[in-house]
Amino acid sequence: MPTTPAQLEELAAAAAAAAPVWRLSAADRARWLRAVADSLDAHAAELVEIADRETRLGTARLTGEVARTTGQLRLFASVVEEGSYLEITVDDADAAATPPRPELRRLLTGVGPVAVFSASNFPFAFSVAGGDTASALAAGNPVVVKAHSGHPELSRRTAEIAIEALRAAGAPEGSLALIEGREAGNALVRHPVIRAAGFTGSLSGGRALFDLASGRVDPIPFYGELGSVNPVVLTAAAVEARGADLASGLVGSFTLGVGQFCTKPGVVFVPGGTGFEDAVAAAVAPVPGGPLLTDRITGAFPDGIRALLSDPSTEVIAHGAETPEGARPVVLATDAAAVAARPETLLEEVFGPLTLLVRYSDEEELHAALRAVPGSLTATLHAEASDEVGETLDLLQQRAGRVLFAGWPTGVAVTWSQQHGGPWPATTSLHTSVGATAIRRFLRPVAYQDAPQHLLPVPLRDTSLAHTPHRRNGKLVLP
Repeated sequence: MPTTPAQLEELAAAAAAAAPVWRLSAADRARWLRAVADSLDAHAAELVEIADRETRLGTARLTGEVARTTGQLRLFASVVEEGSYLEITVDDADAAATPPRPELRRLLTGVGPVAVFSASNFPFAFSVAGGDTASALAAGNPVVVKAHSGHPELSRRTAEIAIEALRAAGAPEGSLALIEGREAGNALVRHPVIRAAGFTGSLSGGRALFDLASGRVDPIPFYGELGSVNPVVLTAAAVEARGADLASGLVGSFTLGVGQFCTKPGVVFVPGGTGFEDAVAAAVAPVPGGPLLTDRITGAFPDGIRALLSDPSTEVIAHGAETPEGARPVVLATDAAAVAARPETLLEEVFGPLTLLVRYSDEEELHAALRAVPGSLTATLHAEASDEVGETLDLLQQRAGRVLFAGWPTGVAVTWSQQHGGPWPATTSLHTSVGATAIRRFLRPVAYQDAPQHLLPVPLRDTSLAHTPHRRNGKLVLP
């Protein structure tokens, strides 16, 4: 049932009351995050059964996703304990400086209650207890999650388990809440208690919420992951050296999860006349598709194919195996000149098991097309050591947050160094939504000038600095 305005007010008030408690103790935050992870693991079989019924993603994939989700929670617990995310900086007073310098102590602190919008394609890892929620909680902020309509029962049950785990671990009421319904989601972004929002979903939906967040009397940051074609470039030398392996790798990547990964390689630049298209056609022929996540996505997939085929340069070169239910894999082809001339048609993301091969004849043609590629989460370059690829690489890294030199972009490691974000329209910011530094989205800097020790936040006091990485008078200090 959609959340009513009165219910939203109650949940927002509880989140506001919980916020100061979440900022107090790093040790408590870490413990609370691990309590949620442990409880989700304990209920994994139950949750996977619900998720499979609602999303049809399969128990193997979903079981792995639960593990990824609880791993994220535990990673952020360790991030909180390690302390460098606070970016603590101290400049001692110096009366002899010109002008005289006061003492300044600076750190990052939680922004306040955060709105999180669940994604359809990752019902655990980008949903109720997923990365946005984990990083917002780790930063010291209560979270209000808007459930995705594609898996409502799973959202409710996950929220129940997580909320009970937080309660049992001693976290304050209002630490985590769930709302449902589009109108409630819009109202959540506009609610004055909410200080930031995280979103993973469509370009149109994300842009609408982004505009709501920006249009508030007090605008708030909106961290949206929206659309991405994830360009891939193959050189002639790479195709000659390992064309069959590249073809099978591409097929495995763009059909993974029935093509519903945000990092799916959607546009692949291939040298003409190398036989790579035939290799892809052979590799995809036995690969089945499957059901898509929602009726809306199911309806949009053939519409996306038709939109690409409306361009006179585009043709179908291969299909996957007959698929009785859902989407059948398809490979289309066009040429680089057409992409450079009509990117608004040919570089539209199509969610589902489709990839577009773009033939190029030389580097000049390739680079002209690459300049038309919009911002993406990833870019991949398959080349040989003998290739001169400096300009190509420069164009790719301008357009993506993660550049791969081997393998395929589907699959995002949850680590300290991960960058899952890119220029618009991939995301609305420069920050990552996966990995340790995702916490930075939900923090703000505060500096304290000439503050007495007892009035400083605990992490800035001298007794804490002895145990926390920080910078003092420009020099890095490690405990």
